[in-house]
Amino acid sequence: MHVTFVDKLLVNVTTLTKDGLQQASQAIGIVGASIAWCGAMRDLPRDYQTSVPNVMDAEGKLLTPGLIDCHTHLVYAGNRADEFKLRLDGVSYADIARHGGGILSTVRQTRSVSEEVLLQQSLPRILALRAEGVTTVEIKSGYGLDLATELKMLRVAKRLGELSGVRVRTTFLGAHAIPPEFASQKQAYVDYLCHEVMPLVVEAGLADAMDVFCESIAFSRAETEQLFATAHALGLPIKCHAEQLSNMGATLLATKYQALSCDHLEFLDAEGATAMAGAGTVAVLLPGAYYFLRETRKPPIDLLREACVGIAIASDCNPGSAPTTSLLLMMNMACQLFSLTVPETLSAVTFQAARALGMEQQVGTLAVGMAADMVLWSTRDSAELCYYFGHCLAHQTMIAGVWI
Repeated sequence: MHVTFVDKLLVNVTTLTKDGLQQASQAIGIVGASIAWCGAMRDLPRDYQTSVPNVMDAEGKLLTPGLIDCHTHLVYAGNRADEFKLRLDGVSYADIARHGGGILSTVRQTRSVSEEVLLQQSLPRILALRAEGVTTVEIKSGYGLDLATELKMLRVAKRLGELSGVRVRTTFLGAHAIPPEFASQKQAYVDYLCHEVMPLVVEAGLADAMDVFCESIAFSRAETEQLFATAHALGLPIKCHAEQLSNMGATLLATKYQALSCDHLEFLDAEGATAMAGAGTVAVLLPGAYYFLRETRKPPIDLLREACVGIAIASDCNPGSAPTTSLLLMMNMACQLFSLTVPETLSAVTFQAARALGMEQQVGTLAVGMAADMVLWSTRDSAELCYYFGHCLAHQTMIAGVWI
């Protein structure tokens, strides 16, 4: 495609396909915040390298789309280091949750702080992700479990995007746990979410999707369906914490509502994988939580491959099961713990992660019309992004056509 003018031109770059495979000797032209030309160097219009005001010769270095962390809970107050010590002594994550710890511990801390304090505690986390080349982040609520705090969390998530420049997608996760004031009235809480909270969240324009933790320690399949049906009626896309600790049939239910993603999936079966493929639902795998909780059951990677389900990888950044802000570390873990290939892993944090957020027409690939979000790495070999851990390669990050 020839355009009459581009602001910036990157030449001699090595890029990635949607499937995470390398393509050498490529060029990318940018106009404003978008990609206006891309292709092989041999097809580059001859006048570009002389007429474009800003030309960068990458000398063969790797240029990827901006990385996408498609599942985080990074807006929260305090931490749960005390529970970490309990788990080192053999207490399970589920037992901690049943005795008022876990999610409810963070709920108490998050409710107790002001919006400004919550913002200041959360800002370093999104900046840490950005420092590793992440340009799009999904942020869930779910540590409020009441109207005021859920709205507070979602407002903070939006402000984090404004302050950091990172693209933020917000997900309403009021159905994360049962708050103490509804301890023996779970159905009443579900009704409260459906009739009072979700309509106001949508009216305020604070959520891009909704999520439910469907599990024996959280919400049943019937309760989850009520929440999904309400979200569908309100026009909110669906996501689901599914089959993490047991097989509840959450994936089959989520795909009935054309869910963008089902996440965790350690107990996914063949029927669920087939349903995900049919619905175009992405499997979001969270190796950090698997590692931190010392899980022994891995997500069924072979089932997902056989069913041709798209696989995304995310940090799950949260205080209880994945206190990390390194998507690059998650990429290494995906290879080492889940046996993903390098191309699968690179696609998992670009194209597939964009699909998990319903953003594949905006970000996640280097193509004409897409946002000019990209990372130029100090290597020609994409395997190095997965090879190193605890070490970030030197790189330059661009968001919306601007180097940051």
